[in-house]
Amino acid sequence: MSFPRKHYRTRRCLIALTFMAVAFSLAGCTHQSATQSTTLYERLGGQDTIDTVVENLLYRIADDPEVVVFFANTNIDLFAKSLASQLCDVSDGPCRYEGPPMDRAHQHMGLTDVHFNRLVEHLDAAMQEEGIALGARNELLGRLAPMYAGVMRLQ
Repeated sequence: MSFPRKHYRTRRCLIALTFMAVAFSLAGCTHQSATQSTTLYERLGGQDTIDTVVENLLYRIADDPEVVVFFANTNIDLFAKSLASQLCDVSDGPCRYEGPPMDRAHQHMGLTDVHFNRLVEHLDAAMQEEGIALGARNELLGRLAPMYAGVMRLQ
């Protein structure tokens, strides 16, 4: 049975993201005994570090001509606040993300897997630059991975 190329690439990307989430979760397990009583939010460094990571990410996006175009009509201050709130919420911090669902927020963007992967790379690089440990970075990326379907409008 043959799948249309579009579906094959989607399935391949979903399989890769699932594999990444499992690998990230397993990498995070090596530090689990030492960090069982701390939340991911605490291991990320709390709100100050999350805010700094978001700022770092925005500078990386601004320097990337392939992805900055998607932010041309975006209120960057509102976006930064919303993203920081989402990262805080996802990491079991005291915040509650109240922004739009991912499918609605990205509905007319026309993102490709290349764009999505670039943003993930920029986020990981921003976290590395802020000194966030590998296990915490991987766990956050693993928690964000299920949002792929909404961002890419596959739901």
